[in-house]
Amino acid sequence: MEKGIPENSLGAFSEAIKNNYIIEFDVHLLKDGNIVVFHDDDLLRMTTVNKPLRDCTYKEIKNLKLYDTKYNIPLLKEVLDLINNKVAIIIELKTDNKVGKLEERLMEEIKVYKGIYVVKSFNPFSVNWFKKNYPNIIRGQLSCDFVEESFTKLKKIILKNMLLNFISKPDFVSYEVNSLPKRCVQKFRRNKLVLGWTIRNKEDYDHAKKYCDNFICENIYSLNLNNK
Repeated sequence: MEKGIPENSLGAFSEAIKNNYIIEFDVHLLKDGNIVVFHDDDLLRMTTVNKPLRDCTYKEIKNLKLYDTKYNIPLLKEVLDLINNKVAIIIELKTDNKVGKLEERLMEEIKVYKGIYVVKSFNPFSVNWFKKNYPNIIRGQLSCDFVEESFTKLKKIILKNMLLNFISKPDFVSYEVNSLPKRCVQKFRRNKLVLGWTIRNKEDYDHAKKYCDNFICENIYSLNLNNK
């Protein structure tokens, strides 16, 4: 959090717009069907409330403050109204194994949006959903080494090597920079775009620029990369 402005907040997006930065944000589906812009699967880190986000309604969370600041958890509609095609956006879908509901609700809300956007997900079946239903939308596959995930060994091998790309055919890959280099990423980059995540310091940037075409950054003011 920089300047008292928390991640995925209207304040953070306003600062990005002022500086003409592309905006990346995460979306979740609440149990009442609303879509909110929020990173984590639960509320604890950002609000101190210990509850999974998927079990909440918007009425229950709309007055919660992010990191005890003035900012609330925004609805997707509020974020889209604020950005309003001033900059391009990258939308990460936070999905579980049940693909379809969040994707469908996202498209219901964003179909009237006139700005430039792309979608991405760690879930290759979510990426494939867009390929089948909205093939003209640019879609990206997120990946990493999944070291901290309690997946089976086989699932980790499939995901970190993006072995389902032949089905979902992503237009770009977004890979965790500290997991690079990767042969599968280098092969993909021969013809398509690779984004590195997440750049938090100069060391991350110096490492990632050898393997990526662009980057997802945090605390951009502290990186001093504008002249790079």
